[in-house]
Amino acid sequence: MLEARGINASGGRLSAEVNGKVGKEDGVLVIRQIHCKYLLKAAEADGKAIQRAFELHPMRCPVYRTLYRCIEITTELAIV
Repeated sequence: MLEARGINASGGRLSAEVNGKVGKEDGVLVIRQIHCKYLLKAAEADGKAIQRAFELHPMRCPVYRTLYRCIEITTELAIV
């Protein structure tokens, strides 16, 4: 989505830090929450296009679409 808006996200410019919270159900570990913090190296001038891509991303992401009904997933974006 970023590349389609003319924002270069290749070459290590886009990375993510992902953390989760785990609980137990009947003695079995289960994932309760996933938090993704995206780190993007980009010019602040691209802020509107970046924000729009970030807002549209979840419902176009196969992993998010598979999990979001059963696991709480939160995201944040840091432009560095």
